[in-house]
Amino acid sequence: MGKVVSIVNQKGGVGKTTTAVNMAACLAVKNQKVLLIDIDPQANAVSGVGVDKESIDLSIYDILINNEQIEDVIIDTGIKNLKMVPSEGALSGARIELVNVLNRERILKKNIEKIKEDYDYVVVDCPPSLGILTINALVASDSIVIPIQCEYYALEGVAQLMHTFNLIRDNLNEDLEVEGVLLTMFDTRINLAHQVEEDIRKFFQEKVYKTKIPRNVKVSEAPSFGLPVIFYDVKSKGAVSYMDFVEEVLQSEEKESIGERS
Repeated sequence: MGKVVSIVNQKGGVGKTTTAVNMAACLAVKNQKVLLIDIDPQANAVSGVGVDKESIDLSIYDILINNEQIEDVIIDTGIKNLKMVPSEGALSGARIELVNVLNRERILKKNIEKIKEDYDYVVVDCPPSLGILTINALVASDSIVIPIQCEYYALEGVAQLMHTFNLIRDNLNEDLEVEGVLLTMFDTRINLAHQVEEDIRKFFQEKVYKTKIPRNVKVSEAPSFGLPVIFYDVKSKGAVSYMDFVEEVLQSEEKESIGERS
């Protein structure tokens, strides 16, 4: 049965969508069957894998609001082993539309459970907020990956995120774990980046991945071509780093599986 991982940080501009798209693509390249779910109203993950937004008939909005079945919303991305549940701008009104819906925080979980066994990984790209959309993702997830940009305000809001994480785990999803913390937009030339890295590693300790995603022009350019960076420039530092990150994810999963069997 697949593992559901949400990419979450309520701070914007930290590389959530970039990480979700490239994590999903690199897992697919590693022969993992992957479903990428875009639950962000900005729908940037949709264009990030080359899907034409105008071609979308149904989206995550229809699952949450119109009771559409997830099986009818999943689309092909054109990338081997990678399928998607797209988002759309109408999702921005979901917070209001879901106010009177019973068990509204469990809608995504109930849908994912129907198709979870068809995938090795379900990767969820969350919006930059801790509202009902992100809560749906956290309730449905086995774990979260937290991308953190190595800048002055890096840890701003992390305490609030972890407070929400603990509330979800205590009340709605007792099995939710922190998969790991990924340092993004890392510039080795700047002393502040190294100082921030030290602070983050003190805060999260062994949960911080060894791999750091560098500032890389190829990572920034790839979405404009509708491609994950691994397909845009496989030899770029960004592509290599995201593949190294996914290797860490898979190695961690393998260790967990060995531990459970023993």
